[in-house]
Amino acid sequence: MTRAVQFDFSRNNTFNPVSSLLMFPSPDSFEITPPELQALLADNSAPPFHLIDCREEDEFAICKIEGASLVPLSRFAEAGPAYLGDGEQPAIVYCHHGMRSMNATMFLRDKGFAEVWSLAGGIDLWSTQIDDGVPRY
Repeated sequence: MTRAVQFDFSRNNTFNPVSSLLMFPSPDSFEITPPELQALLADNSAPPFHLIDCREEDEFAICKIEGASLVPLSRFAEAGPAYLGDGEQPAIVYCHHGMRSMNATMFLRDKGFAEVWSLAGGIDLWSTQIDDGVPRY
């Protein structure tokens, strides 16, 4: 079953021509919605990207989005930039509700990583909008 994905342009998300073709938000935007992430994950032709869970290990053990790598916020200052390396691949960061991942996104943007976005609403909104099999806590 294929689900249609609608993008929410009401959040003042502007898309640049290159990023829109690749399905990533503009670097002017700091967030990506759960439906937008779902579309990226489902599209085999989408370019590779990092999916980073910045919650702590105990939270990661409860639930995660398939394919995510754990880089806890408590170790993010050194581990985040090291994980992204040269920054060639875009990154999407998520947490429980989107606050910590926004902090991580802002930190990485300040370090020069332009194509990094926070998952709006975190894994909690992902669970309610996309995958109800992901436990809520």
